[in-house]
Amino acid sequence: MEAPLLTDIPQYKSWTKIEKINYGWSEDIKFYIEDFKGSKFLLRISNIEKLEDKKKEFYIIQKYNQLNFKMSQAIELGVCNSGKNIYMLLSWVEGQSMEDVIKTLSEQEQYLLGLKSGKILKAIHSLAVEPAHLPKVKKTGKKLIQLQQYENSKYRVPNDEKAISYVKENINLMCQSEPVYEHGDFHIGNLVYTNEKDVGVIDFNRWECGDRYEEFYKLQSFDVDLSIAFSIGQLHGYFDGEPTLDFWKIQAVYVAHSALFSIEWAVRFGEKDIANMTRICHNAFRDYDNFKLIIPKWYTENKDRFIKIMKRD
Repeated sequence: MEAPLLTDIPQYKSWTKIEKINYGWSEDIKFYIEDFKGSKFLLRISNIEKLEDKKKEFYIIQKYNQLNFKMSQAIELGVCNSGKNIYMLLSWVEGQSMEDVIKTLSEQEQYLLGLKSGKILKAIHSLAVEPAHLPKVKKTGKKLIQLQQYENSKYRVPNDEKAISYVKENINLMCQSEPVYEHGDFHIGNLVYTNEKDVGVIDFNRWECGDRYEEFYKLQSFDVDLSIAFSIGQLHGYFDGEPTLDFWKIQAVYVAHSALFSIEWAVRFGEKDIANMTRICHNAFRDYDNFKLIIPKWYTENKDRFIKIMKRD
């Protein structure tokens, strides 16, 4: 696999271990790397056509690296495989996948890790946005096109009319706040439980500049299923307490949209992923009472006992 893909990367001869990473939805080819000094790295390989995008991604990661939390550090970007590919070398974040660990921890520990993750996300959003990175158009038009793709799909779920109507009636709530730098894929699968029992952040390749509240719909999609305590903690960490009602109104639109469109998005990956996204959609319908509710049940039914922990912390 490695030759000749990697052999003209300058550091190649110093590497003692090269292991392909086979999980995740990224189009990049990823490798775990160790060198003769024992240093560990993440190597991402992309097609040369993405050079300008990857230059920008590398620059943004460097910008995030100014913040004070454990994350992938940008080391080097270059061209490899005789000009056919781009490589991006990043530091390896030591620890275990938060996804694998979270259920083994006490509920209080889960909540406190969520609290830390929310503060990390708030720090990312605090970075000053350069004018060149501001979005030129709002994403609402794209979101409606995606919703139409779902409506035309053969994988529609029963009783989806209320969710579809909710998105169409409230689409203008999206993209109203001042744009921020987003991680772009901030959920428990892209977080690391570090050796110091802290939160590390990886996989910035879906970064963008846009609506801060768009970051949170994956909390519903992925995190709630694994840990309600972590999910509530993340919200409390970000908002320094209870989220505002305006947040919940906007969040419900993002959740309804993603619950539907993610099914159509998964078609390219096969039946297993379609089934998983359909399950996630049904969970969202349940938690939002088919979008008769603005605030999901998992939050309203559990939040009070965690508020006390936050005040102690």
